Amino acid sequence: MAGQRVADPGERGVDSRVLRRQAAVLTLAESAWIAVAAVGVAAAGHRGAPLAPRELFWYVDLPTARLWARRIAGNATHRSVWFQNAVRVACGLAVARLVAGTLDLAHGFWVLLTVLTLARTTVGATWRAVREAVAGNLVGAVAAGALLIAVGRHLDACAVLLVPSMLIAFALGPRLGVAYAQGLFTLVVSLAFAQITPTTWRLSEARLVDVVTGSVIGLLCGLLAWPAGARKEVRRTMASLLRSCGALVPATVEALLDAPAADPCAPSTWHTLHHLRLAEAAYAQFQSEPPTAREEVQADWHGVLVVAYHTVLGAQRLPCFEVPQADVPPDARAWARRTGAELTTDVDRIALHFTTEKRPGPARRPCAPPLPRHHPGLPALVDLEVWLTAMDHQLRRIEASLTVKS
Repeated sequence: MAGQRVADPGERGVDSRVLRRQAAVLTLAESAWIAVAAVGVAAAGHRGAPLAPRELFWYVDLPTARLWARRIAGNATHRSVWFQNAVRVACGLAVARLVAGTLDLAHGFWVLLTVLTLARTTVGATWRAVREAVAGNLVGAVAAGALLIAVGRHLDACAVLLVPSMLIAFALGPRLGVAYAQGLFTLVVSLAFAQITPTTWRLSEARLVDVVTGSVIGLLCGLLAWPAGARKEVRRTMASLLRSCGALVPATVEALLDAPAADPCAPSTWHTLHHLRLAEAAYAQFQSEPPTAREEVQADWHGVLVVAYHTVLGAQRLPCFEVPQADVPPDARAWARRTGAELTTDVDRIALHFTTEKRPGPARRPCAPPLPRHHPGLPALVDLEVWLTAMDHQLRRIEASLTVKS
């Protein structure tokens, strides 16, 4: 924990309102401390001081080999966008190699290079890149063919033109777009090959054929393998993330209520963190993809990630640092369990909407807890209330985004 309370909850005059304010301040302090630790990890590569929850920084002290092993194992699922992209590109390169070898295409490696450079995460984006690439290569092939006819036999002239052509192609091509990059690269390749072996305008023709072949293969792979990119996957991964958070809430409540003061034990959050990494990757890819003509209904995906982090932080902090110092009264214990179950139900409803696009039903909002006055366990109960209430408020924002955009 980043700090501690300055008021004794057993003192008379210290009520739940003061403790709620302190709980809010401590939550902000912990968030700031985690941000400081994260910056320290990014800058120095190690954690400056012990910090809970430790599982947020599980990667700090692990060797590189174990980090790679965990990354590979964590993404070895068809729900991972990294896995989907790897499969799509691998299949495209395999088919490109087979086609280039079977048809005995001249300079067949250009087919593989085309698949590798033009493949996108959605079939629509791939089609746009292919159209621009074919148009650029067509213009570049005509220009390169005319240039080879004019100066193809003069190696000195080709050598002089190669240097400025490379500078223009590699400096301006990526900035101007796929069409310019492909067209200029065709010109550079023609000038380079002219110095290696006697070359005619047929080299431009061969490159154009290879690019078109690779473009067709890339389009087919994009059409057959996850053509929508992350637009559907982000819904599935966010729904799975919310369900794992919903299962973690009652476990955290039980761990807090039944935690022994001498040996506190937080529920495991590895399952939730696994879903969180998959959801973050899907969300990052989704943000990088261009919008479709018919934009789908979008939820507050960032709010879902906030709920996940909030749940993980509470699950790690509350049972370990906010253990009740006395038996929790039965009515407060019943409220905590009922509220946790209601939040789990709300989470499941929202997750169901993500996967089925059905409008979520009315939510049951948690009521105010029956907190005792001047009870030794009051700080833990207040912290639990603040944690559950903050999660409920974030779920309301997510539901509001569904209501407005549905």
